[in-house]
Amino acid sequence: MKRLSPPRFEALERDWHLSPIVDAEDYVFLSGVTGYRPDGTVDPDPERQFRDAFAFVEANLAEAGLGWADVVEMTTYHVDLRRHLQAFIRAKDAHVKAPYPAWTAIGVTELITEGTLAEIRVIARRDPHGDVTDEAVPPEQLTAQNTV
Repeated sequence: MKRLSPPRFEALERDWHLSPIVDAEDYVFLSGVTGYRPDGTVDPDPERQFRDAFAFVEANLAEAGLGWADVVEMTTYHVDLRRHLQAFIRAKDAHVKAPYPAWTAIGVTELITEGTLAEIRVIARRDPHGDVTDEAVPPEQLTAQNTV
């Protein structure tokens, strides 16, 4: 098992004592990511903040040699969930394409970094055969050979 940290976010590991990325071979787990920038700022505009968060998740995935197509599960935590949901979905849709991961959105009262409105946590799966597919299999064609 490897623990990874993109260079621009290594202060988080040092200061908060966490592993931003845990690579467990077949699965890669990302700690929650917000729009908190390496310079310590958070964009006050919700949609720009969400776009920053998705870009940071993308950078963490790339550090592990993966991308959004490898994400199998995404859990997001939101301050004022309903108020900002449409802006969040626009930011998400700019990064996350079909086949979509499982997604759960949870409303919370606050997040660890003041001013952040959403936290994104993902689990990605590394294909053990090195196969890459971006096409969903129609339900009527599912067999034991092409299901996870």
